[in-house]
Amino acid sequence: MSEKSPKLRAALDGIPTYKPGKPAAGDGPRSFKLSSNENPYPPLAGVLETVANSAASFNRYPDLACTALIAELATRFDVPLEHLATGTGSVGLAQQIVQSTAGPGDEVIYAWRSFEAYPIITQIAGATSVRVPLTDAEVHDLDAMADAITDRTRLIFVCNPNNPTSTVVRRAELERFLDRVPSDVLVVLDEAYIEFIRDDQVPNGIDLYRDRPNVCVLRTFSKAYGLAGLRVGFAIAHEPVAAALRKTAVPFGVSQLAQDAAVASLHSEDALRDRVEALVAERARVAGALTGQGWTVPEAHANFVWLRLGERTADFAAACEAAGVVVRPFPGEGTRVTIGEREANDLFLRAAEGFRKEL
Repeated sequence: MSEKSPKLRAALDGIPTYKPGKPAAGDGPRSFKLSSNENPYPPLAGVLETVANSAASFNRYPDLACTALIAELATRFDVPLEHLATGTGSVGLAQQIVQSTAGPGDEVIYAWRSFEAYPIITQIAGATSVRVPLTDAEVHDLDAMADAITDRTRLIFVCNPNNPTSTVVRRAELERFLDRVPSDVLVVLDEAYIEFIRDDQVPNGIDLYRDRPNVCVLRTFSKAYGLAGLRVGFAIAHEPVAAALRKTAVPFGVSQLAQDAAVASLHSEDALRDRVEALVAERARVAGALTGQGWTVPEAHANFVWLRLGERTADFAAACEAAGVVVRPFPGEGTRVTIGEREANDLFLRAAEGFRKEL
């Protein structure tokens, strides 16, 4: 009898695999991981204690509705409870959004390069990706994205700040873009790194969502709050969209540990601001040093910087690893470098300086 493989969906053929940041080397001299946009600081004060208490009951299912966290977020952002949904980080919510809006024959627009999960979750849903190249300044080309809208467009992602280039779109251009988008096309403002923005011309997506029913805002506790390992994020959108996200969520996907840690983190805003300010200062120091070495560095607004290296990308990543820092290469395009501990940043800058002299 001939053996046949189980039939799987053709939409999965050739799907790109999400590539996590490479871990730091475990042997030899100390090595730092600057490849995953993680927060180098430990959890905020009180969070570990809260999680430890929660762990005593993880034989029980978590609160499916994330009641305490939703209530905290509704108060914090002055939005109705019904306008909130939670998920396993902003990437989990992004997948819920695609599942809610797009399928075979539908189109999802996003800038490229942008967050590498966008093409994956689009293809899983059987929808078609429409990638719009960034401008020469590494910024979303919103005019070109608006021009790309067709009657098959169901969803548009705007990653602000953009991952991996750390660039932003500002209020006037974003509002002009939103005015061009048909009201039945959902626009997702992916703001995973919003806490690191210091440009007052960059809008808070929540302000834009309030009078635009086709705007959804994504946030996460993974970056500034340092809860990457617990996987918790949230979306703010008008009720039909938020309800759809709750329907497509994996039941009990956000653990009780994650829910309680997120609430505790929201109660430590002063400590959070101090940490974010320290990272922003380090970002400025790293970017300034790179510019001084002769690199072209787009103005960074997240907790990472971007170097477009083209065919030298892999060589640069190897040089950094040899120096004790692991960065995130995008072969043939460029390298994203997370802002980490000062020691790690100094090692990276020495590696970058040495590599620059060889160019």
